[in-house]
Amino acid sequence: MLRNMPTVSLSAVASLLRADHGDPFAVLGRHGDEVRVLRPDARECVVLLGGKEFAAEKIDDAGFFTATVKGEGNHRFRFTAHNGHVWESDDAFAFPPLLGELDQHLFSEGNHWELWHRLGAHIEEHGGVRGTVFRVWAPNAQRVSIVGDWNGWDGRFHPMRKLIPLGVWEIFIPAVAEHAHYKIEMLGGDGGLHIKSDPFAFFSQHGTETASLVWSLANFTWSDAAWMEKRATTNWQRSAVSIYEVHPGSWRRRDGVGLLTWSELADQLLGYVSWMGYTHIELMGVAEYPFEGSWGYQVCGYFAPTSRHGSPDDFRAFVDRAHELGIGVIVDWVPGHFPKDAHGLAKFDGTALYEHADPRQGEHQDWGTLIPNYGRNEVRNFLIANALFWLAEYHIDGLRVDAVASMLYLDYSRNAGEWLPNSHGGRENLEAIHFLKTVNEVCYARHPGVMMIAEESTAWPGVSRPTFLGGLGFGLKWNMGWMHDTLSYMELDPVYRRYHHGQATFSLVYAFHEHFILVLSHDEVVHGKGSLINKMPGDSWQQFANLRLLYALMWMHPGKKLLFMGCEWGQRQEWSHERSLDWHLLENDQHRGMRDLIRELNALYRSEPALYDQDDSGATFEWLELHDAANSTLSFLRRAADGTALVCVLNATPCPREAYRLGVPHGGFWREVLNTDSAQFGGANIGNYGGTHATEQPWMGRTHSVVITLPPLAMVVMRGE
Repeated sequence: MLRNMPTVSLSAVASLLRADHGDPFAVLGRHGDEVRVLRPDARECVVLLGGKEFAAEKIDDAGFFTATVKGEGNHRFRFTAHNGHVWESDDAFAFPPLLGELDQHLFSEGNHWELWHRLGAHIEEHGGVRGTVFRVWAPNAQRVSIVGDWNGWDGRFHPMRKLIPLGVWEIFIPAVAEHAHYKIEMLGGDGGLHIKSDPFAFFSQHGTETASLVWSLANFTWSDAAWMEKRATTNWQRSAVSIYEVHPGSWRRRDGVGLLTWSELADQLLGYVSWMGYTHIELMGVAEYPFEGSWGYQVCGYFAPTSRHGSPDDFRAFVDRAHELGIGVIVDWVPGHFPKDAHGLAKFDGTALYEHADPRQGEHQDWGTLIPNYGRNEVRNFLIANALFWLAEYHIDGLRVDAVASMLYLDYSRNAGEWLPNSHGGRENLEAIHFLKTVNEVCYARHPGVMMIAEESTAWPGVSRPTFLGGLGFGLKWNMGWMHDTLSYMELDPVYRRYHHGQATFSLVYAFHEHFILVLSHDEVVHGKGSLINKMPGDSWQQFANLRLLYALMWMHPGKKLLFMGCEWGQRQEWSHERSLDWHLLENDQHRGMRDLIRELNALYRSEPALYDQDDSGATFEWLELHDAANSTLSFLRRAADGTALVCVLNATPCPREAYRLGVPHGGFWREVLNTDSAQFGGANIGNYGGTHATEQPWMGRTHSVVITLPPLAMVVMRGE
């Protein structure tokens, strides 16, 4: 029931009580000598100012109070609840707008590269009062409130101020501290009520519980300065890069069931990666996501490491430990789509804010997800700032950008009539291209030494070429062509390989068109594709021999390396995110030998500049014999910048080949530095007794040659001394 209220309109109070008032700061707070507050949970209210107390009149039974005060400075309230409980608080509506004009200008232009310092929730102090300032971009919302565990999740308590024309809403709420749970409640542009997680939250719940948490990024102390300094001057295109791809939730589980924490993963996973000799680890599913089956590729919390494994600082400690061990950390970054979950970005303020309204532009039909509107400054800024956030706040060493092809083409996985052409009538997504170029330029400029990696499955030219040369600006690109051709060849029964010899050699036609990473990723061992070992032909012994041959070819071929977890020991089961890898297989000699081969390949790769220091140049590779299809053999040279060379020979049949003559660059002793048929790897131990001497008999256009034994289904690598 409304009582005497001379200075506030009845409609304004009624609107506040309905939680649909678009400008609450015009009503609440101090206006002249009058202080107004809405507290539905209070029976009585006293205003405290300058050491004096001013009794507030309850104007409405629903909890609207007003008091006449005298004096300057900040005022506080003392409330008495209906049950007699008494508490004091500062007034959230006593503070002026806090977002600076420069911040507003940069965001509106789409160039605020440290946007996470302004939007979201930040613990700050204003006017001697400590609390949390909240900001959210929701230009089409009619009313926005912060609801949380301190205000009963009631949108009437803390409605926000809209900063016009930016479309950002802001409020500073005193006493709200770290770990407080909150969400954003909006009366949307569509007239509906929308309760969302904070797009800029640094920590979030996951699964069915989707609240955001107030979290400070100022509490962690890094100890990786030496790593960061060295990284800034490293040219990864001319360095050894061997990546272990990991889904943290299924690499290993506690007692076979529970997820490991970041701390446990730091001890177990990073220790294993270091022992195996990988240079980098790539993590799937780091940014918070609701659906386990998406493996982390349907992100809702872009600025929040998933709470499945611990806190944000726990993840920072994981990265710090990786750097201490000399391991770079790459994370999968997903700017190409986002899910339709009610608490996420979809129809964020009741309108298609982050996505396109037209499903022909804004929806991925294959995945049931939404496509960001890359042409909108604020959306582009959100994504670019997110990329920079991981590099700056978590010292991430590389971003593997997922599904780049789906971003580049407007007709990606669409039939005629299901897509809209660009302004020139073409199929290229011009806004996405501009976004990708910009994010690469900015990330490399602000964080020298990081890797920007494209998972791009088409023949788009210049993916890893600098933008000033017309490229997209990535540093590296997944080589999907090599993966497809080589796997197809290795899956053949050796009897038929002679008829498909070109599949084993074709990748060298384009090997230096991009800066490639050779990948055998999670995509090759899911969705009914089976495991790598089960793709190999023959009996069990031949399957292992074929897989060892595949791995050796991968490590000797130009390009960086990426292998998915479990593949290093030839896991038989297809990968599932719901269970641990089959670690018990390492009790078997063949599986253990496979793992030991990967360890040896990593060691050889990192110790031989011929395998990496001219990786982006044709000068690193030279065929010795590529036409011996009848015997399914291949031989080639890998050469370092200083001229030292490795000779690599493979035999893709189960028949040993004795007295095989091979041309070599020079005389002297050629030491056998790798033989995949070695007994230590599970092979038959057919080889060359450590190496052989070259003679002056010309062969294959070379002045010298060696006569060697080629083991079955194996590769031999020799270094000239």
